[in-house]
Parts: sequence; structure tokens; C-alpha cells
Amino acid sequence: MESIAEGLAQVLVQKLTYIPLDTRLLVGIAGIPASGKSTLAVLVASKTNQLLYESHRQSGSASTPDSALLNHSRAIIVGLDGWHLTRVQLDALPDPKLAHDRRGAHWTFDSHGYVSFIRKLREPVSPDAPTITAPSFDHALKDPTPHNITILPEHRIVIIEGLYTFLSLSPWDEAGKLLDERWLVKVDPTVASDRIVKRHVASGITKDLEEARWRSTENDTPNGLFLLSNSLEPTRYIESVDDPKYALQ
Repeated sequence: MESIAEGLAQVLVQKLTYIPLDTRLLVGIAGIPASGKSTLAVLVASKTNQLLYESHRQSGSASTPDSALLNHSRAIIVGLDGWHLTRVQLDALPDPKLAHDRRGAHWTFDSHGYVSFIRKLREPVSPDAPTITAPSFDHALKDPTPHNITILPEHRIVIIEGLYTFLSLSPWDEAGKLLDERWLVKVDPTVASDRIVKRHVASGITKDLEEARWRSTENDTPNGLFLLSNSLEPTRYIESVDDPKYALQ
């Protein structure tokens, strides 16, 4: 994973030099559950920020606000999980039990809120531009935390990871078409299923292996198949690596 992330970070830093200073580079990373997209996003963001930092050190002090924005550019990760509907919102749906059982399906997300966020990221960037906020997901509370992530003007590379970052269905597709990069992480479904069962138990999402296997079969696998059948064309396919160091990510 490390070497893959290093190569992708180099791609992003190079692409950043070719876009206008008032523009962000938006990257969507999708893949079936437990494909490794979250791990990849963290590694790519870290490697990208290392490269940007080294580039800034070598370039010296910036002489204008615009060049300062370029030289201080950073990457930030935003997880799609922040747009999960809350448990209260799931309770208000026509079939609350089904909604809770299928939490993670595309219809259990605030898709319009996600599209609005991506549109804001497409607004011109300047040193005095207003900050943009995004929700995160609190696994302890099992609900989103609004406005928990702050995107500053220097965050000119935004990596959004999640199942439906570039889904081809309305209104999701509006966001997907605004992304500069759409990366799909490929993995053997059996490998992904084994990973997610272990992760559900380790993270406390399920109480035991039996419940974890049920959730994987009845929810995670269908969501993954739906994603693969209803996504915009990826700009890049990335092979998942079964690295023990990141097994539970």
C-alpha cells in the first residue's frame, strides 16, 4: 500500500501544478466495503502532504498571496460516512427496521447534502475565501457530527472516500461529475467479506461473528454490488493490497 500511495501522491502533486490557483483538485475514492479505500485515502493524503511540504521548503518564501496559497497547499480527507442519515431520521422513514438494517445503502445517506458540499468545493479559492465545513461520523454515538471537518483555502486537494462518491444515479452523479479524479479500488469480494466480518467484530459494530456474517451477507455485499453496477466511469483502477499492517482499516 505504501508504494501505491506514494505513486498516487506524486500524480496529485503534479496535477496540482497544472490547474489554476483558484481551483481545488477533487479526488473521489470508491470501492466495495472493506476494499481498503479508507486506508488508501489516509496514506495518499499523508504522502501528498509530505511532498507538498518538501516542495514548499525548496521553493522558499512566497512573494504574493496567490503564490503563498500555492506553496502552502495541503491535502485533506473527507469521509462520505458523515452524510449518513441519523438514527432519528432512519426512524422517520416508512420502514424504520429496514432502514436500520440496511444502513449503508445509498438511500440511507443525505445525497443532496453531499452534492451541495462538492459544489461548494468547486467555488473559486482565495486566501480570504470562507471556510467550508463537512460532517464526520462518530462511531461511538453511531451518528454524524455536523460541521466537524473544516476545509481551509489552503486545502487545495480534497480526497473524498466512500462507497458512493461517484454513483451514477441522481443526484449523486452531479457530485461525481465535478470530481477531477474518480478512483475505484478493486478487490476480490471474498477477501473483502473476510475483512469486513473481522472489522465488524473488532470495532464493536456487531456483537459476534454470527451477526457480522449476517450483516456482511445482507447489507455490505449488496451495497458493494450496487456500487459496482451504478458508478460513473472511474479515471483510475487501483488494486487493493492485503497488507496486514492495515488489516482493520
